Order: sequence, then C-alpha cells, then structure tokens
Amino acid sequence: MSRRYDHARVQEYWQQAWEREGVFECPTDADDPTYVLGMFPYTSGSLHMGHIRNYAITDAYARYRRMAGDDVLHPMGWDAFGLPAENAAYERNTDPESWTRTCIDQMKADLREMGFGYDWSRETTTCDPEYYQWNQWLFTQFYDEGLVDYGAATVNWCPDCETVLADAQVDTPPEADDGETTAGTGHSHTHGGVCWRCGTGVEQRDLDQWFFAITDYAEELYHGLDDLEGWPDGVRDSQRNWIGRQEGARVSFPVAHDDHDTVEAFTTRLDTVYGATYLALSPGHDLARALAESDEAVAEYVESVANTDDAGMSGVETDLTATHPYTGEELPVYVAAYVLDDVGTGAVMGVPAHNEQDHAFADEHDLPVEQAVEPVDGSGTDLPHAPYTGDGMLTDSGEYDGLASSAARERLCQHDAAEAAVTYRLRDWLISRQRYWGTPIPIVHCDDCGHVPVPEDDLPVELPDYVQTTGNPLDAAEEWKQTTCPDCGADAVRETDTMDTFVDSSWYFLRYLSPHFKSAPFDQHTADEWLPVDVYVGGEEHAVLHLLYIRFFTRALSDIGLLDREEPVDRLINQGTVLHGGEKMSKSKGNDIAPHEYGAETTRLFVLSAAHPSQDFEWTVKDVSTAYDFQQTLYRLVTEYTDRTETRTESADHDAYLEREIDRTIAAVTEEYDRFRFHRVIGEIQRFARLLGRYAGYDRPYQFAYGRGLRVLAGLVAPIAPFLAEEMWQLLDEDGLVAESRWPEPLRDVDDYRIERQVVRRTLDDVREITAVVDIDEPNEIELVVAADWKYRAYEIARESDPDDAIVGEIMADDEIKQHGDAAADFADRLADRGAGLEPIIDGERELDTLQQAAWLFEDEFGCDVVVRRAAPDHDLAAKARPNKPAIHIS
Repeated sequence: MSRRYDHARVQEYWQQAWEREGVFECPTDADDPTYVLGMFPYTSGSLHMGHIRNYAITDAYARYRRMAGDDVLHPMGWDAFGLPAENAAYERNTDPESWTRTCIDQMKADLREMGFGYDWSRETTTCDPEYYQWNQWLFTQFYDEGLVDYGAATVNWCPDCETVLADAQVDTPPEADDGETTAGTGHSHTHGGVCWRCGTGVEQRDLDQWFFAITDYAEELYHGLDDLEGWPDGVRDSQRNWIGRQEGARVSFPVAHDDHDTVEAFTTRLDTVYGATYLALSPGHDLARALAESDEAVAEYVESVANTDDAGMSGVETDLTATHPYTGEELPVYVAAYVLDDVGTGAVMGVPAHNEQDHAFADEHDLPVEQAVEPVDGSGTDLPHAPYTGDGMLTDSGEYDGLASSAARERLCQHDAAEAAVTYRLRDWLISRQRYWGTPIPIVHCDDCGHVPVPEDDLPVELPDYVQTTGNPLDAAEEWKQTTCPDCGADAVRETDTMDTFVDSSWYFLRYLSPHFKSAPFDQHTADEWLPVDVYVGGEEHAVLHLLYIRFFTRALSDIGLLDREEPVDRLINQGTVLHGGEKMSKSKGNDIAPHEYGAETTRLFVLSAAHPSQDFEWTVKDVSTAYDFQQTLYRLVTEYTDRTETRTESADHDAYLEREIDRTIAAVTEEYDRFRFHRVIGEIQRFARLLGRYAGYDRPYQFAYGRGLRVLAGLVAPIAPFLAEEMWQLLDEDGLVAESRWPEPLRDVDDYRIERQVVRRTLDDVREITAVVDIDEPNEIELVVAADWKYRAYEIARESDPDDAIVGEIMADDEIKQHGDAAADFADRLADRGAGLEPIIDGERELDTLQQAAWLFEDEFGCDVVVRRAAPDHDLAAKARPNKPAIHIS
C-alpha cells in the first residue's frame, strides 16, 4: 500500500459520497440547528485566499458541531449583483448576467474542490428574479411603514463608476485621515474621500435619491451594541463611532434674516457658552445657501469649497450677526468649511478658548479668545495661545461663575435658549444607484399620483435586456421605462435607479432558512425558531457597511411584524488577512496564490494553523511545506498500522499513558474547536501524532489503545482535512463516513488534564536541564520522587487562604502538618511568599500515577531505567520534592 497521501486522487470520490449521503443537508424539521455562516462571496470569477480562510473557518466549525451531534445549517450563495460585474461585462463585450453566471460556476467548482461542506439545496443567488422580487417586496413594506424617503440631497458621486455612493462607501485615503475631517469620523460629505470600489476621488452632486430611514433606529442600534457580547470589540466600537451618538444641548442664536429667525447650534460643552465669540455655518447649511443668493462673497466661497480636497480653516464672514442668547452681545456669522453639514445641526458656536478647531479658526481669522472655564486646581492654562479643553470651574460666565462644568451644563440648559438634545453622525442609507446590474427600485413616477409603489402582484420588476451605454443603462431602456400608473392608469415612467447591493446582503441569511418559500421572503416561524445566526465569519472591513445594515434590517423587520428577533447574529468572528511579501494578497498586486495550487488540504491546514482566525499572517512556502508534511505524517501512521502484523492484545504499564493522553487530547482539541482557536487544534493534533509515532516505535503497540488513538486522530482532524480523514477512516476499516461519525469522547474523567500534562512536560524539561548542566550523556537511572502527602495539604490551605491572612499560621494550625516541625514551617514560609501566585495542582496520588504512566517517555529519551516513588520521610530527596514538582536524582 502506498504511504503517500494524494488528495487529488480521492477528493472526487469523497465529494460524491458526501453528496450521496446528504451529509450537509440540514433537516427542515430541526428544532434549532446550529447556524454557521460565512459572508457570501461576490461573484468575482474565482476564489482568492481570503475566501479560503473565511470558509475554512466556517467549514471546520460546522463539521465539528455536526460530529458533536448538532443539526447544522451551513449554506452558501452568491452576492451576484454589483457594479464590478457590469464593468467586467463592458470590458469583455458581454452582458453582466452571462459574466456573473460563469463566475458562479467557477467559484462553486472551487468550493467543492476545497472540500467545503455546504447545504447546496439552499443555494441562493441575488440576481435571480426569485430572490430580488423580495428585495422589491421589502422595499414596498418599508415604504408603507415610512422607512423610505425620496428627495433632493447632496450626495457622493463617483465619476468613474458613474453612480452615487452611500456615506459608508466613501473611504478616506490614509494620508488624508487626520481624525478631524468628516471622512475621518465616519462620514463623507466633505473633501478627500475616494470610492471604496475604484479609489477615484468622490465629488458632491445634488440629485433626487431614495433613502432607507436607518436614522430612525440610531438609538436602538447604538444601545443594542451593548448586548452583542459575542461580537469583537473593534466592530462594536466602529459602529458606535459611525452612529456617533452625542449628548449635549441645542442653543438658539437669534439672527435678523428674512427667512431665518434663529440658528440652532449643537454643543456637548454648554458650560463654555460664555466663551462663544462667533457663529459658524457649514457651506451646506440652509442659511448659508440663502445668504449665497444675495452675497457674492458667500456664493463664491460656497462654490469654491464644494469639491476642494482641503479647505482647511478657510471661511468667509457674512453681513449677518447673531445675538448671544446669554449675554446679548452681537457675534459675527461665518460660513466655514470645517463645520460639517451632517454633524450636529450644521452650525457651530465658536468657542476658541475651549475647542481646538474653533481656536485654529479664530487664529486664522483674528477672532477674540475669551475664557469661560478654568482648571479647578488652579494650574493655569496656555490661553490665548492654546485652548483649554478640559472640564473645570466657570469663570467670566455671569451668574454661573464658580459652578463646576457638569453642574453648569445642567443649569445653563434651563435657559429658554437651550434644550437638552442628542445628535447622531449617522445619516439615512442612500440606496439609489445609477447602474444596470442591481434590483430595480419598484416605483412608478406619475405626474398626477406622484411616486407609486409597484403592486405586489406585479413583482418582480425584472431587468430589461442589457444594452451597453454610458451613464445609467436603465434610463436609456425606453420601452422598459415607459409604463402606466398602478393607481390611475395614466402614462408613467419607471424608476430607473437600482438598489445598493448591500440591500441584497442585508437579509440573505433569512432566505437560506426557507429558500423555496413562495409567499414571503422567508418563513417567519422558521426564522423565529432558527435565528440568530450562531456564528458569522467575515472581514472587519464590513463593520459599518454590511454588519450595520443587517442589524437595521432585522430590527425593521421585527417592528413590521415579520420577525420576532432584533439582532441577527449571536457570535461574530472577524478573520484576518493573508499576506504575501508583507502585503495583502491581491491579483492587482500580483502576489496572489491560487487556492488549488498547493492542494485543498495543504491549503486548509496552513491557513488554519498559521494564526488565530482574527490575526493576519504571512504566506510562506516553508510553512505550506510543513502543512503538506503533516498530512503525510498522519496518513503514514495509519498505513503503517494497517500494514503491520505485530501488535499486542495484552496491556502493559506504559499503555496507560497513551490511553490517558488520548482522553487528554480529545478534551484539549474539543475546547480549542469551541473557542475557534484552530491553530491550537492543529498544534494539539501534531503533538498527538508525534506521540503515536513515538509509542509505535517504543514497543509493539497495544492494539486497543493504539487503534483507538488512530481512530481518534482521524476524527479530530476531520473538520480541517476532510478528504484525508475519510481515507484514514476507511483504512482503519471503520463503518460509514467519518463526517457522520460521533465526535470522539474521553473514556475517563479528564478534569485537570492540563495539570497532568504540565507535570510530565516540566519534569522532562528538568531532567533535560540537569543532564545538560552536569554533562551526563548516558545516565544509568533516573529517580523521580513525589512529595509527601502533608505538603499537598499545606499547599491547598495556602491556595484557599486570603493572601492578606496569616498563611503560615493557618498552615501550622493543622495538626498533621505541624508534626513535621521546622520542615513544615520552612515550607509554609515559601508558600506564603508566593501568595496569590499558587496555581492549581493535582494530588499526590494522581501525580504519582501520572509520572509512573509516563516513565516510558523518560526511558525512551534517556535510554535508562526510571524509578518513580513517593518520598520516604528520612530520604534526602523528601525535602526537595514539592507538589507537582518531583525531586530528581540522576545516577
């Protein structure tokens, strides 16, 4: 029999076997299956290493939970709409659907080749009319509930993609992200942003657009993050920052303008209001636009900063003044680029003494700096040269002088001009896209009736045939565009924008639950029973795109009465990046590695062993070779066992160690699978495989223990290297498929198994150190002496004692320990010095058994006799032996 494993020779066989047995199909009558989901892929043409890492994680966990006895839902589908497919089709002189279907076929073949086990009966493709009709249906439901808005807005426009972008789809170039721009705080209605897809600089345009009212859920989405304990802190922090909840006050500043009586400014530092020396408006503020109509200087400034990359602290003074509501003073009114349209109210009360940006603006425009707060400790400030931004005690603030900042904010808010307020940086979700390859927005525009949703019976509104054109292809599809009004029957036109593809992915996890359901997007009863998704795996880059949108959709669906859940995902795993040459793998960088290049299981083993799932790691040929050699080692262990004729049926002393280590390994690997630490899973399996090889070379294997060890080995590696595990399982003449076998279980109690291992490993290290230091090449005998019982008793008393208590006294109060006189007192002193640093231990009897079982390891390594015994009271070694650290004598 060949002892070389060749996955390519067997993978098709096992794929067909899994499919024939329906291994990965989740039963429809499952009460509450374990729902394991990877973010479905965009249909880009072929799998890349980022896909492989994501899906290796979900597949390993899904296979593990299935073997552990769970019904497991592990589906796959395709994020098939989107501008890249349209651009690719344009470049190849084809249509987006043909290109997309070709990509899907290729990617599905890649997934099967990698051995990923999906329930393909639930496959979902977002460009199918059977899917996107429910996008349209949900749109109309949201419309009826008041969650859809339409109107003119200043939007982000990518001139290369020729479409609008939502705020979250505008990236900030690293060199432009100074933490002060709008993009740096999570919003893009300023300058310096680039398209998330193509990197082109984003422009601002005024267009009529469709929005989902995600801001209606700002408060819920913000506070709901506190309950997502299974989500990474980084994702939750990103969403908190993006939502941008701020508590403060709105302050009304009277102005003398025909269309505006007051300007409201939002501030989180009402205690500094007496330091306000000017009022600043954003260029997009209603009053700024009104002033631009009659003030040429304002008009020129607003136009000049509309698409400027860096307007800095520029601004223009207007002819208008505002009345300070607390002092009655007249303040100059400026239009300033540093004031953002979509933060607060778009107006700022300028307090140069206590805000860095206000101070910089005042310095640029020679505005006064007036202190209103001073440090409580009298330490002084650098005013007027630098602002004092901390809390303190009010000064030069009229009747509020002497109040602490926190108390002053409450008192000042009782003024008629101020009211407590909460603001959010979050803006409504702009879903309009001026492209072809997406879900048509189901609206008809009628001159008499206005915007009319397409009736449910007329859904889906399908895409017309694709015709290459510049601009929006649907706008050029005249025959498709012309229709009649559903309400009055008059001539009307269809909406020609399509939906943001993030709409598709905001509820796809629900469609998997009932993919063939025809009367609704999903079966509500099933959804209520099976949600939330137990484990969701994907990149952290989706924190404020996809991951925020699925939370919004779930809450909106709950309010509409279509779901009984408010959060979609229980546990979120962010996988790190695969690097090559220090950079993220990318076709554009020319450093990508095709997943099939090294074989399915070599690749799977490597990407899961290289690092914790959340960490980045470097792709190296050396480490890939190690993964390849590891699978060959596992295969060879089995083939050598099945080929050999000499085994024992009677147990010997050293077999007990292997039997115990089998149980310990099962416990350790199970714990690491549960914690998603697959790199440690593989480390445990590697260590166990080395032990099995060493055991087989030490003596004829005990058939029961060694055979069980190999079966356990096949079971433990099955979720990570499934083709290999099936081959091992078959060679061991086991029934059925390992993928359908029960997860290995310990035969004996494995409590404190880690301590047992630590005792053996530490003792081996101590013996190695002694032989090296004393330069003993060939020892005659190794004697391991386990401590006397009273020392274990003293150790436990010390561990259970309060570190602040008199530990020595507590130990010496024990009659049994006290009998050992000075030796006991010295030992108690040592324990007291360690205090809270005492680790858990196993008792003396168990330590003795563990070392006796492991004696063969010492014999095998050092080639000599090994004696393990308890300490005799009068023996010199008795004083040196401590709990879980035997005394050692080498002769």
